[in-house]
Amino acid sequence: MARRHLAYPLHLPLLSRKPLAPAPLSRCALCASSTVDTPSPAPAAGAPAEIPEGAATSTEAAAPPANPPRREEPLHETVLHMIRRRQWTTRLENSIRLLSPTLDAPLVHGVISGAAAAGRADLALQFFRFAYRRAGFRPERDTFALLVPALASRRMLNHARCLVLDTMPSFSIAPDEATLAALIAAYGKAAIPQEAVKLFRMMPDLGIPRTALSYNAVLKAILCRGREAMARRIYNAMIAEGVAPDLSTYNTLIWGFGLCKKMEAAVRVFGDMKAHGVTPDATTYNTLLNAWVRAGDLESARKVFDEMTGEVIERNSVTYNIIIKGYVKDKKVEEAVALFTEMGEKGLRLTEKTFAALLPGLCDDQGRVAEARKAVDDMAERRLTPKDKSVFLRLVTTLCRAGDLDGALEVHRKSGQFKHVLMDPRQYGVLMEGLCAGGKCDSAVEVLDELMEKGTLLSPKSPVLEASSYNSVIEYLCNNGSTTKAEVFFRQLMKKGVDDKAAFNSLIRGHAKEGVPEAAQEILAIMTRREVPTDPESHTLLVDSFLKKNEPTDAKTALDGMMQQGHVPSPALFKSVMEALFNDGRVQTASRVMKSMIEKGVTENMDMAHKILEALFMRGHVEEAIGRVNLMVENGCMPDLDKLLVGLCENDRVMEAQKLADFALDRDFDVSFSTYDRVLEALYTEEKTLPAYSMLCKIKNKGGVVNQKGCDALMESLKSEGYSKQADILSRILTENAPSTSKRGKRVAMGA
Repeated sequence: MARRHLAYPLHLPLLSRKPLAPAPLSRCALCASSTVDTPSPAPAAGAPAEIPEGAATSTEAAAPPANPPRREEPLHETVLHMIRRRQWTTRLENSIRLLSPTLDAPLVHGVISGAAAAGRADLALQFFRFAYRRAGFRPERDTFALLVPALASRRMLNHARCLVLDTMPSFSIAPDEATLAALIAAYGKAAIPQEAVKLFRMMPDLGIPRTALSYNAVLKAILCRGREAMARRIYNAMIAEGVAPDLSTYNTLIWGFGLCKKMEAAVRVFGDMKAHGVTPDATTYNTLLNAWVRAGDLESARKVFDEMTGEVIERNSVTYNIIIKGYVKDKKVEEAVALFTEMGEKGLRLTEKTFAALLPGLCDDQGRVAEARKAVDDMAERRLTPKDKSVFLRLVTTLCRAGDLDGALEVHRKSGQFKHVLMDPRQYGVLMEGLCAGGKCDSAVEVLDELMEKGTLLSPKSPVLEASSYNSVIEYLCNNGSTTKAEVFFRQLMKKGVDDKAAFNSLIRGHAKEGVPEAAQEILAIMTRREVPTDPESHTLLVDSFLKKNEPTDAKTALDGMMQQGHVPSPALFKSVMEALFNDGRVQTASRVMKSMIEKGVTENMDMAHKILEALFMRGHVEEAIGRVNLMVENGCMPDLDKLLVGLCENDRVMEAQKLADFALDRDFDVSFSTYDRVLEALYTEEKTLPAYSMLCKIKNKGGVVNQKGCDALMESLKSEGYSKQADILSRILTENAPSTSKRGKRVAMGA
């Protein structure tokens, strides 16, 4: 048999909150007997009456009770507290049933009203479903009148529609016009006018008469989307059905036609309003005035403004706000200031919208900067919070352009004093740019610190700063040893999609100057990934930074990155890297740098190239060295082969010298025959008979003159080693090519 788990309302003792009865005060037996059995003696004549012990005198204040009874909380508030704090489960439902076994209408209505007031229409709907499905509650018309508008206000339109069209008929409750009008208005606010029209046309089928209330709701719903033609048809149908338009109807039509800039229709409706005996009020005039301002016709707007005095309709703050905004928009700041002054003289309340209408005109005019600052001070004194945060941005921009940096800083600080005002990051950017341009870079850094501390840049809705507003402060930080702070700032900009070349290069230069080339290389890698063009100066500083840290390999990597970006390093930079690698014993790496230098057309630094070639031969990298020699010759940089060959012979690198000499003979390079003799002598000395024979044959074929004694000694060596055939060939060559003179010299290369 399955166990049944009972849900115990553990919170009931706390939620009932019933006042506890005070416990009786106990007294000892001695006090009780003395109080009861012994009567108090009567006071003598003229003697003051005795004051009982513990009683309060006239000069003493009455002491409050030790445990005042707590106010008993209404049951619907307790239930609302439970459903807001706890997850909706079966246990919660059991707890509600234990509190109130039967849910009556006042309790349900109280919970729905409380949840709607707290903005939790979803909880109101869930409690309603629980009440009528599981707790036996039968909803009334008032229940739906509370729930449907609550759902509509929170854009839960499908739920509200189902309640009206399905749930209410299931309980034999006909929807009333007010409930449907609220739903129609909600569809209009949600920009779904077609659903609003469907509900409106469904009303006769539901047996609901349509009055001005529902007509006003559907007119506003369709005019919100600019469908003025449909609004005209519905208005004509309203007249045809005999429904008298009221003041709200005409105000809605004037507002909607003004929104669509159909001013002829708006003026016609205003005339029909008077013809039907409906007296316009201040809202009507303000609506028509706003329509003219929106259409840009200030002359007609002024006529409506003046007409209000003739119709004995008092102008209110809204009236002045509208006309001031229109004058400011039309660049007529003088008229706007005059109306602002008139408001103060009439004692009208200056609201946030008043300052928001006037300040843009004052901020954009450098001649009215003082008035703008005074208006900001007045707004701060009145504790008004502007909804349009751009007024501070405009004022700070104007002050910076006028050169009043102190005033711009003051306005910036004052804008931070307004409650619920999240300052625009662009305001910080304009201020930093102005301060750097004015030579107050330290103040700009303080503004940057404030921006970073508030974290407004990280907001997804925050706009992106202009390049001119952050490049100046980043450059200042990088030039003054604060590149890390600049990088933190710029990385936040990178999250907003900023790929600024100048900022990247400033960071690279800053890190390089501060001796942190690794960080600079990381920035360079980011630039490469994002395909941001680099600056050759930044690469040069990066290479120099690695060289200063005695890291030639990293310097060579940075140099390669520079060339990959399409920049040609200077001859001095090539030489610095090659020298660092050569001195570090990395000859082959230096050889690769030399190869890149020659391929880029840099023909300087041949002395360093000679050292590298000699080191390659000395280390036995003959093929690589010969390849470098060939590359130099092809690019017009003929190396000193005589010096190389002599140096190799002096250092007992005979075979390397022989290979280089063979290469020079094959290519007919400009090499002295005396140098070849030196190589041959070294070969004789090392008893390299066959290599000497081969080289001697090539020299004779080129017409060179050699030492006869050396040739005779070579032939004897060949015969003694068993190479008689080679000795005969050499003898025949020497006999056939015997020179007519003993002159020796150089032979110019015939086809290098």
